[in-house]
Amino acid sequence: MKEAVLYEEIGEGRVKCTACWRYCILKPGQTGFCGVRTNLDGKLYLSVYGLVSAMHVDPIEKKPVLHMFPNSRIFSLSTTGCNYACAYCQNWDISQRRKAEGTEITPEDVVDEAIRLKCRGIAYTYNEPTIFMEFAHDIGVIARKKGLINIFVTNGFETDESIAMAKDFLTAATVDFKGNAGTQFYRKYISVPSAEPIYHTLEGFRKAGIHLEITDLVLPGIGDSTEELRNMLGRILDSVGNDVPVEFLRFHPDFKLQDLPPTLVETLERHHDIAVEMGFKYAYVGNVPGHRYENTYCPGCGRVIVERNVFRTTKIMLTPEGECIYCGYPTGIILEGRKSAPPA
Repeated sequence: MKEAVLYEEIGEGRVKCTACWRYCILKPGQTGFCGVRTNLDGKLYLSVYGLVSAMHVDPIEKKPVLHMFPNSRIFSLSTTGCNYACAYCQNWDISQRRKAEGTEITPEDVVDEAIRLKCRGIAYTYNEPTIFMEFAHDIGVIARKKGLINIFVTNGFETDESIAMAKDFLTAATVDFKGNAGTQFYRKYISVPSAEPIYHTLEGFRKAGIHLEITDLVLPGIGDSTEELRNMLGRILDSVGNDVPVEFLRFHPDFKLQDLPPTLVETLERHHDIAVEMGFKYAYVGNVPGHRYENTYCPGCGRVIVERNVFRTTKIMLTPEGECIYCGYPTGIILEGRKSAPPA
């Protein structure tokens, strides 16, 4: 446990947490929605600081990060808790646990373990990393100094205060939309008023120079509206433009929605095609092994320039600077050895 940084004292022993857009106001003894940020005698404490609930080595493509350092090994970690209450969460046993539990470990030891396991970087994932931003920050600053990249897999509810802290260490962020960002979906299945703050976060990450990728979990019948899809994609275009990768993920039954069937592949393909129609240069389909839309197609000549199979990149037809070898189109995909690679 450690005193948090992201909060304000607002009088009479109350504090306002500024880590995420919930902005929980807490009296002494109260804990925020996430379950890990608690007011103790007028100070906000992060109860999961130094407590890791899960650690694993993953391919970077599993995050998913598709446009940076393909086939890299990434050291993934999480705490308990979350600022969402997704009814379909596949990591619900971690994210919906409202108790600080885990293996005690220091930021220094996290970084040492990542290096020992020959990982290219560290991903803060499995639950929402924003809720343990101070812990992630302390790990990430050390990791960056030692040449590692840092990745957030996030729901995008970071505040300006959180983004300012993330700038110290964060290399990349995969921002996960749910159900085409439909307001009723967010209210009923996530317990969040709307997806509106996420567009602000996208702009904040882009301005901070953080590499950005986007996913959208498509749920059949309840989160697959074409109208809402077009609205979401239009807002993304307005916020960060058409060069950000967008991947549509297949839903698989879990937690409280085990009676809902997996998303039809045709639905995901339709989402992909609409994104391309609206001008996105890079659109993908995820959680469908072997699908042709796992691959990257050159916006310049239309040829396959990166081939993937599930969570492995199998062929790269790019120059070291990320240009298409066929037509020279500058894709922006970051490869090892690129002269203009982002700071670790």
